[in-house]
Amino acid sequence: MAYPIRNDYPRPQFERVFWLNLNGAWEFAYDDANAGCDNNWFEGKSFDRNIQVPFCYQSELSGINDKSFHDIVWYRKVVDLPSEFAGKRVILHFGAVDYEAKVWVNGHLVACHEGGHTPFQADITASLIGTSANSIVVRAQDYSKDVTLPRGKQYWKEYSEQVFYTRTTGIWQTVWIEAVNSAHLSSVRLTPDIDSNKIHIRSFVEGAEIYKDLILSIKISFKDELIAENAIRVIAQEEEVSIKLHDFNDHGLGRWWSPEKPNLYDVEFMLLDGEMVLDQVKSYFGMRKISIEDGVICLNNRPYYMKLILDQGYFPGGVLTAPSDDMLCKDVELTKQMGFNGARKHQKIEDPRYLYWCDKLGLLVWGEMANAYQFSEQYMTRILNEWQEAVHRDYNHPCVVVWVPLNESWGTPNILIDKRQQHHASTLYYLTKSLDDTRPVISNDGWEHVKSDIYTIHDYESREEILERRYATPEQSVNCDPQGRRIILPGFSYNGEPVQLSEFGGISYIQDSSEGWGYSSAKDDQDFLNRLVAVMRPIIAAGGLQGYCYTQLTDVEQEKNGLLSFERVPKLPIETYRQLNAGTMPILEVQMISK
Repeated sequence: MAYPIRNDYPRPQFERVFWLNLNGAWEFAYDDANAGCDNNWFEGKSFDRNIQVPFCYQSELSGINDKSFHDIVWYRKVVDLPSEFAGKRVILHFGAVDYEAKVWVNGHLVACHEGGHTPFQADITASLIGTSANSIVVRAQDYSKDVTLPRGKQYWKEYSEQVFYTRTTGIWQTVWIEAVNSAHLSSVRLTPDIDSNKIHIRSFVEGAEIYKDLILSIKISFKDELIAENAIRVIAQEEEVSIKLHDFNDHGLGRWWSPEKPNLYDVEFMLLDGEMVLDQVKSYFGMRKISIEDGVICLNNRPYYMKLILDQGYFPGGVLTAPSDDMLCKDVELTKQMGFNGARKHQKIEDPRYLYWCDKLGLLVWGEMANAYQFSEQYMTRILNEWQEAVHRDYNHPCVVVWVPLNESWGTPNILIDKRQQHHASTLYYLTKSLDDTRPVISNDGWEHVKSDIYTIHDYESREEILERRYATPEQSVNCDPQGRRIILPGFSYNGEPVQLSEFGGISYIQDSSEGWGYSSAKDDQDFLNRLVAVMRPIIAAGGLQGYCYTQLTDVEQEKNGLLSFERVPKLPIETYRQLNAGTMPILEVQMISK
């Protein structure tokens, strides 16, 4: 079998020239007895298996395809560095390793990280032995049965059931190396301000103290036209500047970013010591504002109705890892073709390449944490740390318009009566607002909200007349309890915030001989269409809602309620879905679903 190699640049918002992709074949071993550290496997022991990185061992594309529990796994790869890396600092990057990782280079421990969805890196320069035959060893430890672990849809049993899917253990996003000078740009934070037509830039320079006359040059262009240029003297590790964009950007005729017009500005950062270029990074941003004005969700100061699809982010053959960048792009294209203007990435911090395509092609994204299922002190430490890393990683993406730290009281199952769990949900809300005050935050998507910028509801009712009554006004909406859960917890009140139906539909339609489930089921194409119309028509017309999120984009393993199959084949014509979202379906013999 020919295995795909993920060779796309893994961090498209912070791109350097000199980098080395380490995806592909690695040596691999299970360590069920937890003997590896005691026996010094990190010193360069050869392992008895091969695995295709970045695919987890549970996936077909890894070359292993083993669904059984193996919570400790080891990787090894011998790497030769390009000649361009000579004399530079060498940084080793991991996009994501689930759940704990330790990394050794030539027997030296260089990194430890906890959190299965967020990136980490290590300066490995001091551990290298020249440019040839450098051994990189990774030990990854998962906790498959620990329900206090932030895990999203990964099941704590060996085989998938209902809404829970195959686990991911170990490396599942790209591994790469890049070369930098001792003084280099470590990160940037880009905050657009469309009201003043400025971009606010915070830059962070590693090694700034080494040089006395560092200059950070910033060039901003739009479609190769230079729009603005600035240079700031780097005195401290962190510097900031606001740059006026000298172009027309008003009345929808300019260069604001939206799903309909995904305009992006390119940015080139150059770190200079006199005439010598120490670092060069390419990035981009979108001039976009998401706000709530007098209870109305606005995009770029204008009311905006969100039509979202729930996207689980699972892929044939790869589990959480897309087989190719083309498939990530295809998911965005299909979502837009069906008439949706956004996606709720459900219980997953998605690959940055997906967010890149949403930025580039124009698709709103709700950034959602992968939750645990039970509450504990260790759970709180885990989620608070990893969620901060996620918000930091994705802050610059214009497509990300809402943060969702909790879903359906996962991790806080007794939130209705447990004050500690209520305080935890409130902490996540206010922590997120403190990390990013430019985007709305949903405290607990679906029900049992504490303070929330948008009140969201999950409702899999299939009868049209009931949906019509439930969501006629915002007040009716927040006072319904479709899943037997209060929408807003006692002690918290509704004060005119926007209301959205962030899960509904979930209609199962199986077109082959396989088995599966959904929240309701259709027997043929016409029945599927009838049922879709019965749930979408009243929701689109509902006066109490400012948007919706249909469940879901694709089938996933045994869950068969996608508009597309798991292989991304539409179950009905794409144009039919588009007309449904537009509310412009031609007259059809559609029966109201009453049972």
